[in-house]
Amino acid sequence: MKDSMHLKTQLVGLVGHPIKHTYSPFIHNVAFELTGLDYIYLPFNVIPSNLKSAIKGLVALGYKGFNVTIPHKVKVKEFMSKVSEEASFVGAINTVLIEEGKMFGYNTDVAGVLESLYAYRKEIADNECVVIGAGGSARAVIYTLIKHFRPSRIHLVNRTEQRAETLRQFFKTKIKFDSFTVNELIPPDIKDIIKNSVLIVNATSVGMHPDEDDAVLTQKDLFSKEQIVFDLVYNPAQTKLLKLAESAGAKTVDGIKMLVNQAAKSFEIWTGEKMPVEQVEKALLLKIKN
Repeated sequence: MKDSMHLKTQLVGLVGHPIKHTYSPFIHNVAFELTGLDYIYLPFNVIPSNLKSAIKGLVALGYKGFNVTIPHKVKVKEFMSKVSEEASFVGAINTVLIEEGKMFGYNTDVAGVLESLYAYRKEIADNECVVIGAGGSARAVIYTLIKHFRPSRIHLVNRTEQRAETLRQFFKTKIKFDSFTVNELIPPDIKDIIKNSVLIVNATSVGMHPDEDDAVLTQKDLFSKEQIVFDLVYNPAQTKLLKLAESAGAKTVDGIKMLVNQAAKSFEIWTGEKMPVEQVEKALLLKIKN
């Protein structure tokens, strides 16, 4: 890890509240060390009432950019000179580039989903998919599926059906895609939907540490070897959902891939360089396990 700074060191960071469990500083500082780039990544715990003054401070201090996490990912849009198409559709900004005193907002979750699922693009195309959840992560998944994978249908599943319906209406209006069904998260009622879908994505926090014994779906017979199960939860890397899916022969994609892939896009936006994703992923897995 970088243990010194000087006048030429480029500064990037994270703005959020709370931030004590974030892996972003570890991911980026490992990547900077591996690539030999003279950058350092610092986290800042910023309460909502201090957001405006905090990001003005980052601009004044000459920061190259910063990541944005909960609860600021929507509010920060007010301060941007320009927002990417992905950030506009997802409705949230998680990466900011600062150039000549101006801020440009991006959402790299889309790139994270795309890279994590790209190997399965042929299987996903023209087939049915299930997305569980209706928050910002679900929006990023749905946008990516529509734009890059072209499934025949997306089944939106959420604890509250109304939030899923709101999401359906948003994408119907904005992207003119309306091959959706909306379903409440009641496992017996969605059994056939799950079984008939090639891709199942958990875009909720269910199963995240310390609640590792929880899962959005708990029946092994819902899964088969023809399916791909993608869990955005990254701690633990091997969630209960993924263990169940693997035991049924399904292919699985863990949240570590998503976390590192979306970070890699931020890294590229700031530095113009590619992150050594595989090496960073291995380092992160070791850190989480220890």
